[in-house]
Amino acid sequence: MTPTLRTRLTGGILLAIGAVIVLFPYYWLAVMATNTTGDIFTTPPKLTFGTHLFDNIGEVLDRIDFFGSLLNTVIVSVATTVLVLFFDSLAAFTFAKYAFPGRNVLFTILLATFVVPTQLSAIPQYSIMASIGWVGDLKALIVPAAANAFGIFWMRQYAASAIPDELLEAAKVDGAGFFRTYWTIAMPILRPALAFLGIFTFVTTWNDYLWPLIVMVDPSNTTLQVALNQLNGLYGADYSLVMAGTLMAVIPLLVVFLFGARHFIRNIAAGAVKG
Repeated sequence: MTPTLRTRLTGGILLAIGAVIVLFPYYWLAVMATNTTGDIFTTPPKLTFGTHLFDNIGEVLDRIDFFGSLLNTVIVSVATTVLVLFFDSLAAFTFAKYAFPGRNVLFTILLATFVVPTQLSAIPQYSIMASIGWVGDLKALIVPAAANAFGIFWMRQYAASAIPDELLEAAKVDGAGFFRTYWTIAMPILRPALAFLGIFTFVTTWNDYLWPLIVMVDPSNTTLQVALNQLNGLYGADYSLVMAGTLMAVIPLLVVFLFGARHFIRNIAAGAVKG
């Protein structure tokens, strides 16, 4: 066996092991969703699919307003992702390519917010939402998350190296203003970074539990993660129902992730060819 073939074989084996490790939790989730709670706790654990999936799904739909919560989650996730992509890329483009008074100080303050735990902002943020009458409204989930420090930092780092200054100078000579330069010059170049940020923001917003639990006071009008928590009983949990509900919530997320990852890889490949 040649060294090249040995290297390829080793790499293939490592990739296969990694794929199994990554995919097994999803397989185990599907197995638990198709069995009863009693089957889940058998020893040794049952690793084959059961016949109770549709029974579990029906019970989930009877206990919670799954589709209403799903619609709320889709609205919040899509709106938040669109706003984050716009505001974060706009701020990052400004930080990366334009000099203005206090730029370094503002960016330092932005980076300092990374060390502040999200939980510390829950009480003042709730007070603000209560003062403007947004408690229990989806706007309380969308507007506070419309921009974030991580997205600005990520986009700024990418824009600083990916956008040539010569293009900006050429656009300025042609009479392009700030927003036209941002939209026609920066945005096409930033697509790979935007694709990653979009996937990250959508997944994070979809899985958010703490803030919706605090601000969405009506259990019948909430997001999917909070609604799924209602499947847990006061003295115990029917894990087969919880897993069935989780499986139903994960499937749309996987579709969005696979779709976004494909465009992310395509944009990176396109940029590599152009470079």
